[in-house]
Amino acid sequence: MRLSEEGIKKLDWKEKGYGVPEYDRAAVRKHTVEEPFWIHFGAGNIFRAFQANVVQNLLNTGKLDRGLIVAEGYDYEIIEKINRPHDDLGIAVTLKADGSIEKNIVGSVVESLCLDSDNAKEYARLREIFTKKSLQMATFTITEKGYSLVNGKGERLQMVEEDLKNGPKKPESYIGKVASLLYERYRNGELPIAMVSMDNCSHNGDKLYDAIETFAKGWQERGLVEGDFLGYIQNGEKVSFPWTMIDKITPRPDKKVEEILVADWGEELHPVITGKNTYVAPFVNAEECEYLVIEDDFPNGREALEQGGFVFTDRETVDKVEKMKVCTCLNPLHTALAVFGCLLGYELISEEMKDKELSSLVKTIGYKEGLPVVVDPKILSPKQFIDEVVNKRIPNPFMPDTPQRIATDTSQKLAIRFGETIKAYQKSEELDVTQLEKIPLVFAGWLRYLMGIDDRGEKFELSPDPLLAVVCPVMEKIPFEETKNISAVKEILSNEDIFGVNLYEAGLGETVENYFREMNAGIGAIRKTLEKYCN
Repeated sequence: MRLSEEGIKKLDWKEKGYGVPEYDRAAVRKHTVEEPFWIHFGAGNIFRAFQANVVQNLLNTGKLDRGLIVAEGYDYEIIEKINRPHDDLGIAVTLKADGSIEKNIVGSVVESLCLDSDNAKEYARLREIFTKKSLQMATFTITEKGYSLVNGKGERLQMVEEDLKNGPKKPESYIGKVASLLYERYRNGELPIAMVSMDNCSHNGDKLYDAIETFAKGWQERGLVEGDFLGYIQNGEKVSFPWTMIDKITPRPDKKVEEILVADWGEELHPVITGKNTYVAPFVNAEECEYLVIEDDFPNGREALEQGGFVFTDRETVDKVEKMKVCTCLNPLHTALAVFGCLLGYELISEEMKDKELSSLVKTIGYKEGLPVVVDPKILSPKQFIDEVVNKRIPNPFMPDTPQRIATDTSQKLAIRFGETIKAYQKSEELDVTQLEKIPLVFAGWLRYLMGIDDRGEKFELSPDPLLAVVCPVMEKIPFEETKNISAVKEILSNEDIFGVNLYEAGLGETVENYFREMNAGIGAIRKTLEKYCN
């Protein structure tokens, strides 16, 4: 059986336990093509599991009469090998913490396009969409790197340079192409629109704005655009760039999920690994928990998407929610588990929550050390958020997330995930920063991790991190089992760029040193240290 328009007509999929499109998809497609209201850039897993599923639910209940258009600008094979062969249908599999699964055939995407300026037909269609008065928003899940116009050295990308010189007719860079579509909208009446980044990065709307403004300014200065295109981009009443906070784990297509679905469908659901190393399948598997908080700034109006679970609020509240998640209620807990998971030989984050000491560690970091300094955004309860993280999200047996993956780029995360909490303690008149116990324990664990020797005394491979070449040589000065001469760690612990503060000036440096001494005492010392401080 093939996942296609014809395939879903051949069996009663509701009887087989699937949610299905309960609307006239042909009518929805026709209305959407004629009067699009939402185009999304980035046809990856989170879009297919979250935004597309929300729109499906609203279509099923009659709260929407138009669907989604998706455009892929990085890996065209997603459209060519997944969307089109399956008539833009997908299967969203929700993996619940109790071990059950929910399966939905999602048909809310009714048109898919490649953001390819070399494809005259598809690019013309994208230009047409951007001239439609009905278009209220363009949204993005293209990863934080997608908004960057420079390389790792801070040098402007050659493709961007060429686009700035050549103008909006046929750009090659991702944001250059998006800017050219906005220029088309400007030329057709300066029509209003919201440009909404839904990527998992702080102040994401600003990142999108800065990138697009660079093109508008560059083109206007060179006389490559008509009129005041730059003024249009800079006018918030015409083009807005709202901030958002998104949170939903959507791992790669899982083999166990594939086997469950193949039992229903046959052999037509295998994942594809594209030439750009994207893992994508006709299905997407994701956790049940999901949050999308959006700054309510839509110059051309918007549909009542809050009826599908999205939360609309002001910019300040979006920022509070983002900080709540990143600095306290989720990301610090993940980092703690990643570091100690690598040291203790765990292969799944979910398995770590069965570990008495590690479970105690992250709960203390969240509830006892982090929660007192969280600014309550009101629209989401910080305590309830942590409750969900430690009781449902992290322990979810279906989530194939690994400590090794989450340990990637740890040096870039510590200042935000823990440093902000330390700073809040320093500013507080009621709290004493030197009373922090578990956050310094994580720092000591990271130092021990950087030695590349696990708790069994065996070497392991460190996850990628841009500062490994800086910090690893420092830790190489300290032999395994050395507990006295560890002064080299001061070079790392005093680095404000890594921790957000100088840990010695904050009164925590010696505490981290002492924990590290205990963890480096020999085989089994990490476990003994955790048992000592996390019981």
